[in-house]
Amino acid sequence: MPVTLAAGQSVSFAVTFAPTATGTASANLSFIANNSTSASEAATGSGATIQHKVDLSWNASTSTSVAGYNVYRATSASGSYSRINAALNPSMSYSDSTVQSGQTYYYATTAVDSTGVESPYSNKVQVAVPFP
Repeated sequence: MPVTLAAGQSVSFAVTFAPTATGTASANLSFIANNSTSASEAATGSGATIQHKVDLSWNASTSTSVAGYNVYRATSASGSYSRINAALNPSMSYSDSTVQSGQTYYYATTAVDSTGVESPYSNKVQVAVPFP
């Protein structure tokens, strides 16, 4: 658009509805001819947010007394990491379903032994959550 058509011609076009939040939106599409005639069409759509999740997995610690693992997340590479698992994780995987579309997160894990001693952070990984 804009496009000029001769009498009897037609043109197709697409309207894309890409919501960024849950809810309903509406719009009016107007078409105006050079002879001052016009036409309009109402358009509506309903949007829903997409819930993303990040699935993490890691290799087992080489320590023989590991009781479980903690998972940490930050929103910048040099940022402050916060633990996101509520309790010690006995497995070597974790699913983070609290991520937001369009955000980048940084993750690290630690191993915790049977006496509660926690290792330093593992290698840190970066994950970009798609938008939307």
